[in-house]
Amino acid sequence: MPPPPASSASPAVGRALDILLFLAGRTGPVRAGVLARELGMPRSSAYHILAVLAERGFVTYLPGERAYGLGVAAFEIGSAYLRHEPLERLAQPVVRRLAGRLGQTVHLGVVYGAETVYLLKERPPRASAAGTALVTDIGVRLPAHLTASGRAILAHLPEAQVRALYPRPGDLITRTGRGPRSLAELLDLLAADRARGWSEETELVSEGLRSLGTAVFDHHGHPVAALSTTWRRHYAPHDPERVREELGRAAARLTSAVSGRAPGAG
Repeated sequence: MPPPPASSASPAVGRALDILLFLAGRTGPVRAGVLARELGMPRSSAYHILAVLAERGFVTYLPGERAYGLGVAAFEIGSAYLRHEPLERLAQPVVRRLAGRLGQTVHLGVVYGAETVYLLKERPPRASAAGTALVTDIGVRLPAHLTASGRAILAHLPEAQVRALYPRPGDLITRTGRGPRSLAELLDLLAADRARGWSEETELVSEGLRSLGTAVFDHHGHPVAALSTTWRRHYAPHDPERVREELGRAAARLTSAVSGRAPGAG
């Protein structure tokens, strides 16, 4: 079947896509005038399209810089591509091997909105004292700011996107009475996670459990998923440093498998 004829709206749609692709290829926010000049479009058209994209959440306006960056909706669409079978097929052997090496449950998770969604869960080949019933089954959604995998992803998002995910103080709910209670506290935690390269939560999701998480990145250096491992807080079959090292190596392998690169990598 031949493609439908172009409509009068097609140029605007094409320009909107050009704007999104341009912003996706930049490492920081871009002013509307620069964007219009680089894409060869009238400034009035650029401002109109940016206003529509901002209303729908695809771009975010940063008043302090008077510039635009990608919004949460754009991130969710990008993540949705890798949430499907290609990511899961590539991650399955990595997740299985890591669970076997650690003797602990390992997950692959993504962030959708302000929630962590679990795509894969692998228990170690043999039951051990580290084994326990977890709420993190495939398809389960949990508050991203409480989970190790969710925070590992949030830590590498632009601050404007994190702020857009948590516009009200009441959005930072708790499950065990622990966890960040304000956006400022969450941003501080994410900054620390980003600096050290991994995230950790202890008894934020379930009493008695501890988790570590490390992000997986796409070819732009954006976080698209995270690997995490969970064990009983008072039972550690391995030194936590070894767990972090194994988790980091596994996340790096999966990043490579999806043709990604970590932020700052050449």
